[in-house]
Amino acid sequence: MSVDWIAVDWGTSNLRAWAISRDGGIAHEASSASGMAKLARDEFEPALLALIGGWLPAGRKTLVVACGMVGARQGWIEVPYNEAPCPPASAQSARSPQTNDTRLDVRIIAGVMQRDPADVMRGEETQIAGLLQKSPSFDGVICLPGTHTKWVRVTGGKIVAFKSCMTGEVFGLLATQSVLRFSVGGDGWDEKEYAEAVRAGLERPESFASALFSIRASSLIAGLTQAAANARLSGLTIGTELAATRSYWNNHTVSIVDNGRQAALYAGALKIVGATTALLPAQDVTLAGLRAAHANFVRETT
Repeated sequence: MSVDWIAVDWGTSNLRAWAISRDGGIAHEASSASGMAKLARDEFEPALLALIGGWLPAGRKTLVVACGMVGARQGWIEVPYNEAPCPPASAQSARSPQTNDTRLDVRIIAGVMQRDPADVMRGEETQIAGLLQKSPSFDGVICLPGTHTKWVRVTGGKIVAFKSCMTGEVFGLLATQSVLRFSVGGDGWDEKEYAEAVRAGLERPESFASALFSIRASSLIAGLTQAAANARLSGLTIGTELAATRSYWNNHTVSIVDNGRQAALYAGALKIVGATTALLPAQDVTLAGLRAAHANFVRETT
């Protein structure tokens, strides 16, 4: 199939790309571990070409629409944030890095900032744009699980408020660099322990630090298994996050961008506390958002 344009999701750890044909189908797709955190500024174009170079038609520029951390201060080119309230993934605020390969026309979508309380996002705005492309009248709350999970309120086609939580990063640090690394591990899981820990984190967030140490103490003197420790640590961290984001999920249906295991944990935790959820496939909304941005770029040039 003839390649019309290329969609790119470029995060901190990974790079994903899809070649879109003239009929709108996916002609090719590929990914690599060349995430933003692993590249110097002069390495972005070579990393992109290593993945998509074979897709680029000769003799013309191909539009490459990219979202994510590629537009961060440490990325290929810093793209200034749009300020909320704002529509997500605006084509007007995108920026283009200089390229050596004459076949490339790269546009990087801007992230979104919030002044009070201070917060930022890059990449998630494109997934939100994808949800709005699929459901233009959407009015509600979106949860985007990740290393830094986002809770976003969307009204009238705009991101009006959001809150980021470092729960994923905190869990990773605790599980691998704290004393809890001697208690957690493996693939075991205890659903009952998870539910109890979610409730404990939600109802007693002020006890978070002491509840964490109880995981280690329980493994030493009470026979807490690794499976139960895994579930308790996960439940406490997510439950404490739910305490901080209650205004987002309480009495709302939460649309969760489904990134796999992590989204399932959030959906399970919200069910435990009585909230209603709906799962949205992550790749579907990411591509839909990139398609929406591409359509805006095309309208600008015609």
